[in-house]
Amino acid sequence: MKSFLKWLYPGMRVKRWIVMVILGILIIIVASSLFLPNPFKVVRILGWVVVGLGIVIIGIGIGNIMLSLINLFLPQRSKDLVSILFQKRYLEKGPKIVAVGGGSGLSVLLHGLKEFSNNITAIVTVADDGGSSGRIREEFGILPPGDIRNCLVALADAEPLMRDLFQFRFDKGTALEGHSFGNLFIAAMTNLTGDFEVAVKESSKILAIRGRVIPSTLEKVRLVAEFTDGSQVEGEAKIPKKNAPIKNVYLKPTGSQPTKDAVQAIEEADIIVLGPGSLYTSIIPNLLVKGIADAIVVSRVPKVYICNVMTQPGETDGFTAYDHVKALISHANKDIINTCVVNVAKAPRELLGRYEKEKSFPVIADSERIKQLGYRVIEEKIISLADFVRHDPEKLSKIIVGVSERQKNIKR
Repeated sequence: MKSFLKWLYPGMRVKRWIVMVILGILIIIVASSLFLPNPFKVVRILGWVVVGLGIVIIGIGIGNIMLSLINLFLPQRSKDLVSILFQKRYLEKGPKIVAVGGGSGLSVLLHGLKEFSNNITAIVTVADDGGSSGRIREEFGILPPGDIRNCLVALADAEPLMRDLFQFRFDKGTALEGHSFGNLFIAAMTNLTGDFEVAVKESSKILAIRGRVIPSTLEKVRLVAEFTDGSQVEGEAKIPKKNAPIKNVYLKPTGSQPTKDAVQAIEEADIIVLGPGSLYTSIIPNLLVKGIADAIVVSRVPKVYICNVMTQPGETDGFTAYDHVKALISHANKDIINTCVVNVAKAPRELLGRYEKEKSFPVIADSERIKQLGYRVIEEKIISLADFVRHDPEKLSKIIVGVSERQKNIKR
């Protein structure tokens, strides 16, 4: 009883609405006892009108009580009630999408996908050893957090300030030069909990992400590349600097085990997406984790590879879309994908000029050669031409959701 009476304390902003609900109930009771039993039709009609009025008053009261509670618990988001309901009712029914990769390519895709589904699982490589992630990896002896952080921010539903905070990078000339706050936060959380996987999950809660971000393995692996000249380079960040054709890549130590959540997500997926992103250093490393590729291969859902729109210097120089696919299946299995998405839009000359200086060129969409391998090819204009030549997250996400829906209709 005392708990109920607290609703009547000053400043609770619900008393008037509670009174309105009570008034509505009394109106219905009075109408039901005085008007509805009356033998005269006109009086009964009046009674039903009064009952309707009571119902309206109750509805207004309950509605305003709910708004007061929303303002209390979500003061900054009370105006986003429609968006909240949309997320809960529509996005939770979205397809179960598993996206495999790393780097900026995967985060671009996730940014678009979160507008179509809450059931997203990003399986992210932990072979990164450059920049802030590499320094944290060496100094703290934990897995590199950079790619994980980018994916968390891409899926975040938190306030913009919180997303900006996770991406904030400390200036030069300081002891923390080059580090991002998000990387340091995940590192601190890992030391606090003693578990990198738990640290990622707790960071996910803080950013209120739509979906999950899962490392492909919890083992401290390093990426090794073997080049066509027979030489080898160890370290994801060093591989492109060799500037020589890559023959194959592998993880060291071999036989790394996948996370259970990653395998389970693949087994339960409605659609699996590989890429976009660096072919040898972001996508393929996930497939080298024992069990990841096997789980994808046996899956009977659509398995889509999103081919890059530009070649990557020191990694995929001169590669066509067909070459990307060949490299992918040579490191895994021919059944690792069944669909390939390629871009057929041409970028403006002024934008391409910037890339040419870095020896990066548009990937040729030689779709017929890919079809000859037995794969379905989706040709679309899917690039964004703001400041960089990259995939448009909205267009790309619509294609992925469309493929998933098409598969569901076939099953029906």
